[in-house]
Amino acid sequence: MNRLLHSWRVALAAGLLLAVPTARADREDTTYKNLEVFARVLSYVENNYVEPVDQRRLMHGAIKGMLETLDPHTLFMPPEVFKEMKIDTSGEFGGLGVEIARKVDRLVVVAAIDDTPAARAGLRPGDEILRIDDESTQGRDLPWALQKMRGPAGKRVLLTIMRDGFSAPREIAIIRDHIRIVSVEGSLYGGIGYVKVKNFQDRTDLYLRKELDRLRGLNGGKELRGLVLDLRNNPGGLLDQAVAISDRFLPGNLTIVSTKGRNGANATDERSKDRDTEANYPLVVLVNAGSASASEIVAGALQDHGRAVIMGTQTFGKGSVQTVIELEDGSGLKLTIARYYTPSGRSIQERGITPDFSVHEEPGGKPGRETREKDLERHFKAEPVVSAPEQSPSPRTLPANLKPWDVAAKLKDPPLKVALEYLHSMAGGEAGSAPRAGTTER
Repeated sequence: MNRLLHSWRVALAAGLLLAVPTARADREDTTYKNLEVFARVLSYVENNYVEPVDQRRLMHGAIKGMLETLDPHTLFMPPEVFKEMKIDTSGEFGGLGVEIARKVDRLVVVAAIDDTPAARAGLRPGDEILRIDDESTQGRDLPWALQKMRGPAGKRVLLTIMRDGFSAPREIAIIRDHIRIVSVEGSLYGGIGYVKVKNFQDRTDLYLRKELDRLRGLNGGKELRGLVLDLRNNPGGLLDQAVAISDRFLPGNLTIVSTKGRNGANATDERSKDRDTEANYPLVVLVNAGSASASEIVAGALQDHGRAVIMGTQTFGKGSVQTVIELEDGSGLKLTIARYYTPSGRSIQERGITPDFSVHEEPGGKPGRETREKDLERHFKAEPVVSAPEQSPSPRTLPANLKPWDVAAKLKDPPLKVALEYLHSMAGGEAGSAPRAGTTER
């Protein structure tokens, strides 16, 4: 027992010397005492529990329990889950294509990514997942749920869902697919471009550039009359891709996003570069409750610099930055290290980005039961508002001169229809009456 305690002391002391060389002695003493309690409990369990125990499972469980006292985005991932997470950023994996979060003791849908089994099955933001393959999700963590939903294509996953309007839970059978998320796709409407960015993964900015060039080609080689950048139900992803996409629409030397950690650590200030900048055509960004993290960085940067008009509904409100650390046994630690801020200094944590114009997904403007950051257990609280006009802008009324446009008349997507009509009005109501060849009606 003494040898075990000594080894823990040495390991911890080494970590403190590397990470916090100026830590106070009393803080170290408190940590040592707490660690001694942990080591004693571990020893009692290993030597006296009624059945043999798996030491690796015990240690992983202890780490998981420790992290569950922190914010909901700090996670421990066993090797098999961490391996899947690394695959995510490439945009290819076997699964359902749904972004989930933990809300109190239940798992809820944040977004069903377009053109995936989850979206085709009709999953919606705010849906509560009560069971996965006959196993209750109550009290279960995110890595467990991800592992249950991931797997070989062709296999069935049975989800039990509860939704506003349901009189009782319903079972939805979804067949896993080999998902290759094409992160960017677009259409052309009478000279006005539409680009959907589904998530921020490797090379998303490159795909965006290629799609914009393709739309210009469909437009006879002429510059676009305007662009709708659709970030709805985009759960985020890689920070560097969010910065690159923001940079594409901004002139040089402007702040895109800044981050700040504890006591000023992990402070960064990402700025735009004066190259490969798109023409200054009118730009509308569509957002909703499923627009989170990297999506909010892009929307906030373009809004603060007056480069784009934001339309839709309040975004998710995730204003924190995570780093991913691979551990010696192949497991991973996703650790929240900083908060991020828009160029004007806004922290969108818990608040989200407020659109310039409020446009609801459903006719009649009835808000749904979407889950946002503020609904998650143990989420960071919003920082005090510095300036009410800057921190919490109110949605404006759409311009009175907004007129119907025959190109958008048949669209069954109210926010996209409004965005196209807005840009058409901004451009003076010119151009043809039908989408060019190679576009898709939405």
